[in-house]
Amino acid sequence: MSVKIKLTRLGSKKHPFYRVVAANDATARDGRPLEFLGYYNPMTNPAQVSLDAENIKKWLDRGAQPTDTVRALLKANLTAPAAE
Repeated sequence: MSVKIKLTRLGSKKHPFYRVVAANDATARDGRPLEFLGYYNPMTNPAQVSLDAENIKKWLDRGAQPTDTVRALLKANLTAPAAE
C-alpha cells in the first residue's frame, strides 16, 4: 500500500477549494486522509496556496509520491528564494 500526496476537493459547485493531503493510494479522492498538509484555492487572483513544508518533506522522505498537480504546486511554492 503506497502513500500519495494528492488534492481533495471541497467547496461548492463551480467554486472549488482543495486540501493537500497524504492518503493511501487506494483511497478515494475525497476519502479519509492520513494527514492534512495544506490547501490550495484556485479561485483567488493570484491562487492562494499554503503548504506545511516540514510535514511534506517528512512524507516525501517516507516514500510518498506526489501527484502531477501537487508536484507542480510544490515546485512553484516550496523553492528556496534566491540569495541576493
